[in-house]
Amino acid sequence: MQPCVDMTLLDDILAQYPHEEQSLIQVLQDVQRAYNYLPCEVLEKVASELKVPLAKVFSVSTFYKAFSLNPQGKVIIKVCTGTACHIRGATQIIDEVERRLGIKPGETTEDLGFTLHTVNCVGACAMAPVVIVGDKYVGAAKASDMHKYLTVAKGGDNEN
Repeated sequence: MQPCVDMTLLDDILAQYPHEEQSLIQVLQDVQRAYNYLPCEVLEKVASELKVPLAKVFSVSTFYKAFSLNPQGKVIIKVCTGTACHIRGATQIIDEVERRLGIKPGETTEDLGFTLHTVNCVGACAMAPVVIVGDKYVGAAKASDMHKYLTVAKGGDNEN
């Protein structure tokens, strides 16, 4: 069961934009940032306030990869699986993250601490393999160092 959603966050977001269809993507971007996903009850209110059919709101929400209808972890881990990263060990990095966190790509830990995603290319092939942990890019990443990156991202030290 999803937790109750603080609708005051949405009220603050909606106050920044004209209540019209042209505001939809900007509102959804702000909602994604505020809630770390797009809660259904929030999308219903967005549709109502912007006078956009709910089906269109869901269509836009599911079309763009930047949006998620499921709660995301506080820390998003993205492992590049482009050709250069794949050749240089992306699969082993994914395997290590799966082992350490008990989740597969596209999944979130039960405590909402981490979400794991694979991405086709991050445009940093010279640094391959590349992992993005939160907002930090890690070039020449190694599976054996993932414990360190995860510990730091979770707010611990990096000595382990």
